[in-house]
Amino acid sequence: MQILTPSTDLFHAQHRPFTCSTKTSTLIRTKPLSVSTARKTNREHLRNLENVLKTSSTSTDNLHNNVSSPQVIKTTTSTSKLLGGLNLARIWPQMKAAVDEMSPKHLKRLQRLLSKSSEERSPKNKLGSKWRELHGSNNWAGLLDPLDENLRRELVRYGEFVQASYHAFHSDPEGSPRDVALPDGSFKVTKSLYATSSVHLPKWIDDMAPDLRWMTKQTSWVGYVAVCDDPREIRRMGRREIVIALRGTATLLEWSENFRPNLVSMPEQKPDPSDPTRPKVECGFNSLYTTASQHAPSLAESLVGEITRLVDLYAGEELSISVTGHSLGAAIALLAADNIAERVPDAPPVSVFSFGGPRVGNREFAERLESKGVKVLRVVNSQDVVTKVPGIFSDNDNSSKQGQSRIMEMVERNNPWAYSHVGAELRVDMKMSPYLKPNADVACCHDLEAYLHLVDGFLASNCPFRANAKRSLRKLLDEQRSNVKVLYTGKSLRLNRDSVVDNGDVLPSPSSL
Repeated sequence: MQILTPSTDLFHAQHRPFTCSTKTSTLIRTKPLSVSTARKTNREHLRNLENVLKTSSTSTDNLHNNVSSPQVIKTTTSTSKLLGGLNLARIWPQMKAAVDEMSPKHLKRLQRLLSKSSEERSPKNKLGSKWRELHGSNNWAGLLDPLDENLRRELVRYGEFVQASYHAFHSDPEGSPRDVALPDGSFKVTKSLYATSSVHLPKWIDDMAPDLRWMTKQTSWVGYVAVCDDPREIRRMGRREIVIALRGTATLLEWSENFRPNLVSMPEQKPDPSDPTRPKVECGFNSLYTTASQHAPSLAESLVGEITRLVDLYAGEELSISVTGHSLGAAIALLAADNIAERVPDAPPVSVFSFGGPRVGNREFAERLESKGVKVLRVVNSQDVVTKVPGIFSDNDNSSKQGQSRIMEMVERNNPWAYSHVGAELRVDMKMSPYLKPNADVACCHDLEAYLHLVDGFLASNCPFRANAKRSLRKLLDEQRSNVKVLYTGKSLRLNRDSVVDNGDVLPSPSSL
């Protein structure tokens, strides 16, 4: 059996050198180590570390392929003792986290997360009477920090409904997707949803790029309505659930609508144009939601009609309506929830679960939603700039307004860019993930898969990323590889991921991870 011997250029013993047992091939330290760091470079340290890690990874793979071999088990044990014997955390404090994550035990878990073909699901608990609390009957008090296990599972499930809308749209951006691959087989799609822009672009733009004509279509597929029709799942959830899933911005016209940040008044039965306290929403979002085309009704009319039909169809059953969306879809989700609560007769409880949503309306719009019993939970990444736009932020806390003069309050109410957040907030942080770079780019901070990764690992605001997170890292690597730490994409941790970029034979300095 090969004997592992540390580089004598790297380590210098105080009294006696390392001795190696010929029986177990385990390095035995006879005296504490001292290191002359001034004589060696980081590259030499890393070369030696890589040699150790290669042996560790090989031993782990062999153990996976031939568990019954005592010789392989002995080698793995030897490698584990080697990592501990080197005491890299003392020699080089910056490497402590890396050493912990490179242990054979962690390598096996990482291999499972990277190589599995299907998602590992958290156990589905019976929700029963708890579903109302999970849908905000108490505004999620006591469920967000720390994050309730059942709520985490529900949030990830809603995010996957939104992912299905993205995948379906990109499968046929010019038309209507024939099949929507729902993440939950107990649901079926009952209605496709379309949004129409009121912005018109000159015809010559289409002539310049005919293959991208879908980018300038007035009406585009934005999501779907699905309903649970599995009796077992209905019993588990405690009610029959109707889900409305909406994707984010995809077309050029939708981007154009996003950049119309002025607030416009919502339609009311008896509007008073002189009333500064009218509920107002972003012009572009409202346009996409309420504009009809020559061949299709508005998104508002389609949704109200379909939800009314489903409520009548399942009359007498306990129902819930969950509206979920990402980015632009998160903004439209608020408009849809408000519209359903107002226009659908005998509407069941309506809750919104949004990811990376921008601001949508003023303080009066937030109060309007609350008065209708609509519950809103916004999942926000601290590094996501989309959640901080458009307009200027108006504090929702009325207590902070007590000392404000009436004149200043009137100025704020008449400000066409004074926005307010809606509902409760679950705030996650990109820097808490052990896999993503803390300086990830803007696209990664807003990416839906990154959001679901952060939610799956969130325990509490004062706790590290949970060690038993279930969500696979494959999608994260495929979609945000440049923002994943090099430690997990380098050669020493390929772990059957042939598509991972090779970053050379030497691991980078921890300061660059």
